[in-house]
Amino acid sequence: MLEEFPKEIVEELKAKDPHFDAIVTKHNELDEIVTEVEEGREYMEDLELEKLKLEKLKLKDEAYYLMNKYMKEKGLK
Repeated sequence: MLEEFPKEIVEELKAKDPHFDAIVTKHNELDEIVTEVEEGREYMEDLELEKLKLEKLKLKDEAYYLMNKYMKEKGLK
């Protein structure tokens, strides 16, 4: 997630903003679960999987918003 942004800047924001760090951490956790299900190592009902994907997408959207805002504040974008 957030591959478009410099890794150093992402890590800087994670260190400065606990909310951003929590969003990225939760997104990564959900990504692992979704991958496990999609690759057949775990089972989950389709509806539940779709809910996780939607939650993951919302977290990604929020992380992108915060990252863009941070970059603009720093004059980097």
